[in-house]
Amino acid sequence: MAKLVLVPTPIGNLEDITIRGLNILKACDMLFAEDTRTTGNLLSHFEINKKAIPFHLNNEHKVLHSAIKLISSVNLAVLVSDAGTPGISDPGFLLVRECIKNGIAVETLPGPTAFVPALVNSGLPCDKFFFEGFLPHKKGRETRLKFIAQSEATVVLYESPHRLEKLLLEIEKHCGAERQVSVSRELTKLFEETFRGTVAEVHKHFASKTVKGEIVVVVAGKD
Repeated sequence: MAKLVLVPTPIGNLEDITIRGLNILKACDMLFAEDTRTTGNLLSHFEINKKAIPFHLNNEHKVLHSAIKLISSVNLAVLVSDAGTPGISDPGFLLVRECIKNGIAVETLPGPTAFVPALVNSGLPCDKFFFEGFLPHKKGRETRLKFIAQSEATVVLYESPHRLEKLLLEIEKHCGAERQVSVSRELTKLFEETFRGTVAEVHKHFASKTVKGEIVVVVAGKD
């Protein structure tokens, strides 16, 4: 019986991949990857000889049905994203949904994802939280910011380094300068950093430096 397994891959430190994840990658009959070059580097590091098939945001709708046919023709297919868990702000949802519709078994391994360590490390309440992911760049952005301002639960966002300052200014505008936030970047990597404080303090800190790496912003709920 055909099965699709979603395998989380390291968000930085290659030692974070699980033994089970490596065994599945070695055993799979077919491998779909968001970026075949990035996945190729991972496979090469662990001496796994597999050829990856591209499956990313720009082609997932176009190749979805052909991917289902390919998965149906083998026993074990795997999907990986660039880093982290497929489907979390990465391709994966469409393929999982289509597999379920077609009676293909789906399994997701536990493993790396950026927002969990950033949330726990923030020191903000994580008993109840809302994962926002990336905000829309234009349409709907203001609506989401207003939602964040009124949320009583902690909110987790992803952002690119060159848009971080804009986001912090928007959070300050909607939530007030005293709202507590935590910004984590380069998680699991050599220059990992988490800076916590009021949104005004955090903005001042990052405005004075060149920001690099993937960003996770954690915003305290409305008091």
